[in-house]
Amino acid sequence: MNIIIFGPPGAGKGTQAKYLVKKLNSFQVSTGDMLREEIKRDTEIGKKIINNMNDGKFVDDQIVNKLLENIIFDPTKKDKLIFDGYPRTTNQIKNLENLLTKSNQKIKHIFFLNVNKDAIIKRIEKRKILEKRSDDDDQIILKRYDTYMKNTKPVLDYYSKNENYHELNGAMEIADISIKIDEIIGV
Repeated sequence: MNIIIFGPPGAGKGTQAKYLVKKLNSFQVSTGDMLREEIKRDTEIGKKIINNMNDGKFVDDQIVNKLLENIIFDPTKKDKLIFDGYPRTTNQIKNLENLLTKSNQKIKHIFFLNVNKDAIIKRIEKRKILEKRSDDDDQIILKRYDTYMKNTKPVLDYYSKNENYHELNGAMEIADISIKIDEIIGV
């Protein structure tokens, strides 16, 4: 089954996606990981990405869409995709739906991990120590959080009308969120 998990930076999307990948023998589609890989390889795309991230902006849809297309059309990953933090804009929704239709796939469940700023700051502080991620600067994260909540409102509005949309309290303990997701997807 294909699943979307989204929420603000630091909400635990990646943690829950990794959990589901193991549990369902699926593949994590993390636009953040794909973008960090481009940065790590110091490609031209990577340089554009780092400039956007440092300014607290989203990366251009065209860049993300091209990276995503390669994954969706991989036959070994069909109906086994866990989308981690994508889509973030209405254009990305349209792109994802178009790609899934062309590849004869659909989304089974959509999870929004709702977390407030205070909880995000605490998590980012912890993650900064454990993972040493370059994008975990407090000011950048707060800017990304505000940008995320503003730009993602239309995505929330769109998906919240679907019967397969589930909003979860992302401030709960990791294990409790995983249990809730298991109950919803029936595994």
